[in-house]
Amino acid sequence: MDDEGVSAVKSWTEELLLQESWHWDAQLRPRLEGLTDEEYLWEPVPGSWNLRPRAESRTSWAVGTGTHLLDFEMPEPEPPPVTTIAWRLLHVVVGVFGERNARYFGGPSMSYRDFDYPATAAGGLAALDAGEAIWRAGVASLDEAALVENCREEGFEEDSMAALVLHIHREIIHHGAEICLLRDLYAARG
Repeated sequence: MDDEGVSAVKSWTEELLLQESWHWDAQLRPRLEGLTDEEYLWEPVPGSWNLRPRAESRTSWAVGTGTHLLDFEMPEPEPPPVTTIAWRLLHVVVGVFGERNARYFGGPSMSYRDFDYPATAAGGLAALDAGEAIWRAGVASLDEAALVENCREEGFEEDSMAALVLHIHREIIHHGAEICLLRDLYAARG
């Protein structure tokens, strides 16, 4: 409230930033503190998709340029396999933040095939933090005119940038919750 008892009106950009930053700062990122390499690569069920040393790759379409590849199949099997914390976290790094940061906000070029996947939890978290920082700054740079412009997502060219931002925030919340649940299951395993 201001001096006259009237709430200050936030811009749509501020509202979008608050949606993501509150969830990130108060919920998701604190839950990832202390993530160990063992947790990062833990397979909750047999046949889980994971991040694996190149020589141990198990899928026909495993992706990456470095020493470790991310399990992948195209088309995705039905039902899709359970994935590890590493797999989910790196999906957010590349497919949620990375591709959009490159397309809209001057981030480095990124794709599933052309990424050097970090083999450690610390490396994965550093990549996640870097992607989130670019995303947050990028969203902050969007004024209301930019938010109503059409985005450049293949198959969604008629959607606004605001719709894309909301979609990416849903992805962060959704996959972040999956990662946190996997951490809970890891901690409770017998």
